[in-house]
Amino acid sequence: MQRRSVLLSALAAPLARAASRTEIAIDGDRFLLNGKPTYPGRTWKGKKIEGLLLNARMIQGIFDDRNSLTVDRWKYPDTGRWDPARNTREFLAAMPEWRRHGLLSFTIGLQGGSPEGYSKDQPWETGAFRPDGALLPDYRQRLELILNRADSLGMAPIVSVFYFGQDERLESEKAVRRALAETVDFLLGRDYRHVLLEVANECDNKAYQQLALKPELIPLLIREVRKTTKRGRRLLVGTSFNGGRIPSEAVVAASDFVILHGNGVKDPAVIRQMVQRVRQQPGYRPKPILFNEDDHFDFDKEENNFAAALSEYAGWGYFDPDGYQSPPVNWGLNTERKRAFFRMLSEVTGQP
Repeated sequence: MQRRSVLLSALAAPLARAASRTEIAIDGDRFLLNGKPTYPGRTWKGKKIEGLLLNARMIQGIFDDRNSLTVDRWKYPDTGRWDPARNTREFLAAMPEWRRHGLLSFTIGLQGGSPEGYSKDQPWETGAFRPDGALLPDYRQRLELILNRADSLGMAPIVSVFYFGQDERLESEKAVRRALAETVDFLLGRDYRHVLLEVANECDNKAYQQLALKPELIPLLIREVRKTTKRGRRLLVGTSFNGGRIPSEAVVAASDFVILHGNGVKDPAVIRQMVQRVRQQPGYRPKPILFNEDDHFDFDKEENNFAAALSEYAGWGYFDPDGYQSPPVNWGLNTERKRAFFRMLSEVTGQP
């Protein structure tokens, strides 16, 4: 483990020096990068793309498993062992190609996501926090590598803090608040201006055990993030609900941007309705709406969830539970499903 940390530190130093300064901001219902709308002037099939944030769920970029009984499940076939440093190194190597296809954002998780795609039980221990909520140094180092590379590429990642199935690894509500506070302090302390924050993935999932992360109380955590500043800056923040669900009025009101999930939604018309219902909420004011997780594909068809989201001026996020969430992950475009998404992404964004 010490050798891995030394290798990661050696990689981090040149990346930090070479990083450009990318800044994400919000203007009404548009995202801005460095003061200009994303995808400036771009339309696709009559749909406005300018100002949207197109993304993919790459949640396992800093993944590790501290459970000795389950870690062998993720071993690389060529070495017969799991290697978190290799996972992050290969993630970094793949990022420029994602960017060349027009990907401006990806979601990466501090408590990961189910490494089996969808799981009923989660015996593994994959979170970036000690039981008391302290942020573990090796996870922080791997995250820093990825955020630095994203900064240099002009990308704006979404850092997702909590995940159901791992939240119970935190011993108390105090630990939850410490974990969130240390994450925010780290991101602001490094002066990352290109990062968005998702407090919890699918906060209405019944598997959550920490009450502070449930829909009734999570607006309090969102507001805590919003009021935390350093050098006059704060993070832009939101949280997501289960696939097909609409965030509560309280969550929408508290959030800087609205996160939706399209998991399990097979009819693209429902995707359009979800966006419409958010905008019809009594307390809604113009703010960006984006899906950052959707396991519906059909990229070769005229009607698919990606196109449906765009038709309502909402960003969309590709979720490939087998291809990008189940370690050991091949972070390249190594399957036809991945290539189909990136082909459509290139077409939508006007990339060669």
